[in-house]
Amino acid sequence: MFQPMSLLVSWTQENNKLVHNFKQQDPQDVFSQEHKQSSLTQRSSEFDKLLRQIQGIPLDRHHVELELSVVFNACVRLTAQSQHEQVELLLKQARERVLQMTGCLSGSSDSLVLWRAVLKSVRSTAFHHCVLYLLSLQWAVWLTCCQLKAIQDFKLEISVLLETLKEKGGDDCRMEAKGKFPNVPKLLISPIRLVELLQICTVITQGAEKLHEGLGSEALSDLQAASLLPAPRALIAYTHLLSGSCLTHMNRPQMALQCYRKAVETDSGCVCALHQSALVYRQLKNSQAEIQALRLLHSTLLLPSSTEPFEAGTRLLSPSLFLRSQSLSSLLSVPSALTVLHSLALKCVLHGRVPEGVEHYLDLMAALHSEDQPGVRGKSTDTQVHTKVSSLPKLPSLYLEAGAALLMAQRPADCMVVCNEVIGTMQELLPEKIVLQEPEERSLSRTGDVRVEGEDRLEVLICTAAAYLLQGHCYANTKDWKQAVTHYTRCVGLLVKVHYKNRGFQTQTPSPDTDVQWGTNVCILQRLKGLSLAGRGISFTQMDRLKEALRDLQLSLQALPEGVSAGLWCGEVLWRLGRRREAAACWEKTWTSPIKSPTETLPVYVQEPQTGPLLDSTELQNRIHELHPV
Repeated sequence: MFQPMSLLVSWTQENNKLVHNFKQQDPQDVFSQEHKQSSLTQRSSEFDKLLRQIQGIPLDRHHVELELSVVFNACVRLTAQSQHEQVELLLKQARERVLQMTGCLSGSSDSLVLWRAVLKSVRSTAFHHCVLYLLSLQWAVWLTCCQLKAIQDFKLEISVLLETLKEKGGDDCRMEAKGKFPNVPKLLISPIRLVELLQICTVITQGAEKLHEGLGSEALSDLQAASLLPAPRALIAYTHLLSGSCLTHMNRPQMALQCYRKAVETDSGCVCALHQSALVYRQLKNSQAEIQALRLLHSTLLLPSSTEPFEAGTRLLSPSLFLRSQSLSSLLSVPSALTVLHSLALKCVLHGRVPEGVEHYLDLMAALHSEDQPGVRGKSTDTQVHTKVSSLPKLPSLYLEAGAALLMAQRPADCMVVCNEVIGTMQELLPEKIVLQEPEERSLSRTGDVRVEGEDRLEVLICTAAAYLLQGHCYANTKDWKQAVTHYTRCVGLLVKVHYKNRGFQTQTPSPDTDVQWGTNVCILQRLKGLSLAGRGISFTQMDRLKEALRDLQLSLQALPEGVSAGLWCGEVLWRLGRRREAAACWEKTWTSPIKSPTETLPVYVQEPQTGPLLDSTELQNRIHELHPV
């Protein structure tokens, strides 16, 4: 006669069917955001329904493994959905039922105390491993919620968990049971793979927190040891990355660079390591190496998003679930691809690779105008690469930088086109007058909204004036002196619209406490004034209008005392006017003044031009020698 299957066998088969159905899914479908969410929700409810049926009868030793296995599977599903409160509730219920079954009730409500009581009560039982599996999920919840103190407080028990699972080969105990009884409850993921994943993610997260607290030296040894753990390549790369960050904070840049290289060798898509390498090279003032690192970073960011093959047994719980620390997110942040391209273009222009810089600027401008802008590489399932908000200058400033680079590359016609674009855009927005106040006065006399509006008006004026300045340089480059004078004059004409409320700060170097943007704007205005007057003075010199030339060159030196071209040409004009001793003094002062190298602090379009008419310093020295023979 037919005998109905026992509830135990029926529930075991239902659990195993749910696990089997999940494992038959295409991994790519699992991580399709829409499909993943609906699939997880549906199957979570199925496991919850099964669990409620099982918990309808008192827990006993005959079906304890089944119940704890279903709890494990339900918690895995909920963890994947970041429903941590639900996971905590299921784990709490499981602890209470185990303690009731073993008769070791605890009066405490503290989860750590209860876990220790449960572990003690099942230490010598056949289902000890099932409780350890649930403990691994408690560890997962703590890590996901960045409860690092709880992990630290439970460090001894976690060590026992790791040793026990590794000692028994993870699932060996389940394999033995399966040989005796074919209906062993199946698990959604491998517990040993899960604890290995948790182990390295914990070290990475703790390392990031210690770095944030300035304790990088304490984290270094743990991170180096973690690099030898069995884990996905991306996570091993992170251990090298954080080791490099520790060494950077310890002022060991060369050793840090070695770690960053290891990170890239381990995972070629570790853009964070490439970014950190570029920053270290900048610190070391190795511009050529920095350019190489930026180039590699940019090309890597342009690659399509990719997903590492799933680690066997843990495809449902990706590492990104356990790397949620704010400190880690900050360390894993990288600039956008366009921001990197801009840095690369500017770095090339400032360090003697002008043609290469020009090409990068043209690529940047094309990308900004393209509807299909390049994306940012990020491994959506296995890494936590975060893209920072773009720190690109505004479009007119980018155009002006590109124009300056084109002029340096001896392409004045192209520079003119770019500048015309800026002028055409800004012309109707030019203010009639701007009163520039110190930040303290400005904040007292204006509301925030008006202040922003005023800064925008100033930016319009600065960009338009800079465009006219570059066009003046272009005409000077082609020896069209009349047009050069016209465009330099247009630049000066815009600058006189700026009125300084406190004339005292007009030529002062901003102090460290000064509003950064305000100080930068004052400096840019002074440089625009000095360079435009110098350019017009040099053009007047070529037209043999020496008195006007001397006036402009002297005014230029008042605005920009470190101007080399203005100093040399001022001496030349004085010499031609017969004031030779003054000319010699002017040249000597210019030569003895410290020469400032190009800097990224100020826009490249207000750097002193390297084009236009030049004076031969040797000839000037000979003139001085003739004037003062030894």
